[in-house]
Amino acid sequence: MPSGLTKEEINRKLLHGLAVFLPMGIFYGSQLTGQTQLIVSIFFTILFLFSLVIDLIRLKAASVESFFSRYFGSMMRDTEKKQLTGATYVMGGSAICSWIALYGLKGTACVLVALTLFILGDAIAALVGKAIGRIKVGDKTLEGSIGCFVFGVLFSLLVFPILPGFQDAWGGPFSIPQIIFISASVSLLELFSIRVGTLTLNDNLYVPAVVSLLAIFVF
Repeated sequence: MPSGLTKEEINRKLLHGLAVFLPMGIFYGSQLTGQTQLIVSIFFTILFLFSLVIDLIRLKAASVESFFSRYFGSMMRDTEKKQLTGATYVMGGSAICSWIALYGLKGTACVLVALTLFILGDAIAALVGKAIGRIKVGDKTLEGSIGCFVFGVLFSLLVFPILPGFQDAWGGPFSIPQIIFISASVSLLELFSIRVGTLTLNDNLYVPAVVSLLAIFVF
């Protein structure tokens, strides 16, 4: 196994992939619970705030930090031991997307596509990049981005069209040009980090939201 692709990184990305239940919850939450989409958005915001509070407590309380290090330390990156974890940022991005879903049925479908492809595609990009990546783009790799794009196209072709209610919410068939555009948007935004001064924005927060908005207003 290449030195960059460790068992811990694989476990981390497998855990990361479980977050696919978040976009499914945004898309199907109102239907399954009988609540309005607004209530679903509020619920996701509360989940994010709960995750944020736990993370902040972890950073301040040594006993909580010790607990996290004991049970999750092997899957945490060194930077996360002194900063918010990726899980909190994923929850933040999902909360933002849940509000975008208030745009209507098309909004929920766009969020489902963008957030799902980002969550899974980001994991694929990291694994491919660490396994075979050679061409560096910042702290990421071109090979990882290509893996993210290819995965996005295949997943979109094979999975979204058969999900109950998806094509009705999307407003028709999920076409090849739409699939390519959205998959390319996710992979490119995931590859190139956005900086504001000396601050690098966490892509979990903005990539799914930006792609959701692009899908809403382009299609």
